[in-house]
This record gives sequence, C-alpha cells and structure tokens, in this order.
Amino acid sequence: MPPGGAANKVPAMFEAHFQSFEDAPEGAASAPRVKALRTELARRGLTGFIVPRADRHQNEYMPAADERLAWLTGFTGSAGAAVVLMERAALFVDGRYTLQVRQQADTALFAIEHLVETPPHLWLERNLTSQDRLGYDPWLHTVESAERLAKACAASGAALVAVEPDLFDAIWTDRPGPPLGAILLHDVAFAGEEAITKLARIRPEIGRLKADALVVSDPHCVAWTFNIRGCDVPHTPLPLAFAIIPREGRPALYVDGRKLANDVRHSLEALADVREPSGFAPDLAALGAAKKTVRIDQATAADALARLITGPGGKLSRGPDPIVLMKAVKNAAEIEGARAAHRRDGAAVVRFLAWFEDAAAAGALSEIEAVEALESFRRETGILKDVSFPTIAGAGPDGAIVHYRVTRKTNRLIAPGNLFLLDSGAQYQDGTTDITRTLAVGAPTAEMRERFTRVLKGHIAIARAVFPDGTTGAQLD
Repeated sequence: MPPGGAANKVPAMFEAHFQSFEDAPEGAASAPRVKALRTELARRGLTGFIVPRADRHQNEYMPAADERLAWLTGFTGSAGAAVVLMERAALFVDGRYTLQVRQQADTALFAIEHLVETPPHLWLERNLTSQDRLGYDPWLHTVESAERLAKACAASGAALVAVEPDLFDAIWTDRPGPPLGAILLHDVAFAGEEAITKLARIRPEIGRLKADALVVSDPHCVAWTFNIRGCDVPHTPLPLAFAIIPREGRPALYVDGRKLANDVRHSLEALADVREPSGFAPDLAALGAAKKTVRIDQATAADALARLITGPGGKLSRGPDPIVLMKAVKNAAEIEGARAAHRRDGAAVVRFLAWFEDAAAAGALSEIEAVEALESFRRETGILKDVSFPTIAGAGPDGAIVHYRVTRKTNRLIAPGNLFLLDSGAQYQDGTTDITRTLAVGAPTAEMRERFTRVLKGHIAIARAVFPDGTTGAQLD
C-alpha cells in the first residue's frame, strides 16, 4: 500500500488507555517505610518479617492494595520477596529483574539476592539466630511455602510466627481500598457450557479425590466454574473470590456483595449460596470441626486455609485443583472464540506493522509512541477489553532487557539500524492473545539475520518435538 494509504494512517486515538508509562515513585520512600515496619515488629515482639509479592490467591496481577512489596521496596516486578530483620534486609528477584531491581530499590537498605539460586528460606537459615522470631502472613504464603519457612527457622533455632490481621494495615497509612469492580455474567455463547453443568462435572471429581469438599482459591477457576468475569486486577478479567464446593449440596461463593448487580446476584444465587468474604474463614473452620476432608489447591491455597481446616480437627487433601485440568480442555465455543480473537487481533497487528514500517523509518518514533499506536489499532476493533499484559517494546539495547517496560525516563527513539522487540497481547470477551515480533528497522545486518534464524529454528524444533508425558519445559529447552 503506498504511503498515505489507510494502513499508514496514524490511529485516531493515539494513546494508551490500559497501561501507564510513569516511573514508580516508591523506591525513594523505602527508608521510612522499612523503619516503620521494624517499629511495628518490635511492638509485636518480632525480630523479622517476610514480604512476598503475593495476594490471598497467589495472583500474578494484583490490586493496588496488595502491592506490599512494591510499596516497601520500590521494586515492581511480577515476582519477588523481601526479608526484613532488625539489622539487615534482603530483596529476592529472579533473572528477569536483575537490572530493574537495582534501578528501583535502595541497595543501601536491601541486599539483592537471586530468588532461585539463594531463595529466602536458604538465606534465612544462614542469617537467623536462636533469638529470632520471624513473622509471616499465613494468607500470603502457600502451605508448601510456609513449611519451607518453618524448616528454615527450625534449622537455626528461630521461631516462625503467623501474623494476623494484616501487619501492613498498621504502617501503610494511605493504602488503597479493595477493588470493587462489577462482576459480570460470562455469556454461555462464549463459555460453551452452563455453570450448573460444570458444577455437576466437578462433584464426581471431588468424590474421586475422597474429599468431602473442594476449596476453590484460584479466581481463574472460580470465574470458569460460575461463568463470571470481573475487573479486580489489571489485564485479566478476574473477580477476586473464593468458593467451597461440597461433594453433595449447594456450593458457596464468597464475594463482596457491592460488586453484584441485582440480576447478577439472582443468577448466581440459583447456583450457590452467595456470601460475604467475612464468612469464608468461619465456614472453613466449620468444615474442620465437622471432621471433613477438604481438598485445597497446593498451588494457590494459602497456609491460612489449611490452618482453619486442620485446627478444629479437619483433614486436609493437598494437590492440584481438579478444575484446572477441566478448564484447560476447551470446548467448541471456546476454541472458536480463541480463533476469532486471534483473527481480529492479528488483523490489528498487521495494520500496526504496515504503519510502523513507514513511521519508524525517519527515526523519530519512540518506544512509548509505538506502544500507544499498537493499542490504538486494537481499540479500533471496537471490542478491546484490555491489554493482556503491559506491552514490552524495546528498541536496540532495551530489547535485550528481560521483561522490559518502557517508562517516561527510559523511553528511547527507535532508530534505523535497530532491532525492535515487541511483545504484546489483548483481552477480548471471546479470547486472549499474546504476540511477539522482532522487527528490523531498515535493512537488517547479516548478524541480525543469523541470530534471528537461530531463534526461529529453535521454535520450529520445539514445535516438532515428540516427548513423553511429564516432560518439563526446562527439559525441552
């Protein structure tokens, strides 16, 4: 298409609605916040505390009120943890964030450790003493995580202390409130199966596990089971909610009633008892007191849930939530939805690529402008709900930074001769997309072609690999 044609037209809404480019301000405030935390620990008779990047559901994307790690340390990556003792503190990140963490966190306050090579429990074994009392929030750690912490404390003679209610309520004075986005019913035209039918399929799985009830702690599984969607976290249409599904009898869905319009509540009450979140802990304790066997998801269930069940005498069944595999098997409507979403989104990306080829040639296009343009092309579909994650748009050396997110401070011009890495996706009602492209601005060099071809050959080899059940991604790599 010639210059000036429709494909090269700058999008009418040349801006990003679903992502921000502002720099996180928290790092500079870490010193007084760490001091406030230590003061609160001393008041409670503790000598340390572990702060994971987690909420009560182990979500990757979390509401602002649960971003404790970012508030305390300034680090905004998607995985990490901090340990604060009275005389020292450490911040743990994985290989994706080794550059970012040193830009965001105060390294005079926090020693930077590798989350995989020196995980928090190993660091604690080496740094705790028999006089220490380490606090942890049992709602933010899985059972397995809490067991690792307990083992580390025992190895050094320290005590592990469950801290409730949320310690951060005492020190985070301007903490955002909980999210209250409306919960919507997910039309069966997209879901492909009524919620009542899904519940009927789940109950035999609970019996097969020899359990009396299943606790659904993963909001993805709650949303799938009850055919609902929400907007409690960025980039994923999740309603933050728990559910208890008994092998026999009515399920219970625990959700803030302020999120429910009358028609939505009416539809959900036809399926389950709709209860406030405050009723969840007492209902778990009641199952324990009745000596029931309760299945919890080892990947997402908080240690607090296990304590509520076993404390009064209940039995715990730990393992995968059976809903996860049921949800993974897509029906015809879901498959068609995914295909439709990718066709629609692919067309928007192609329009962007045609525009980008001319727009980048002059060397005046920035990373932020490219992100804004791509989102604008997607919005022109008329049914974009959100981006599925913050767009990774790295020009030249920025493309080599794992999980790079452009900000006003880091924004770089996309110069001729650059490679431009673009990793982006979209949320539509019928499907989610995730597309990565490496673009040469101008004629690529021989080295660029050779490296690109090696990566392409690797992708082809993975796509053609035949492997036995149980093989991991790491083994394939």
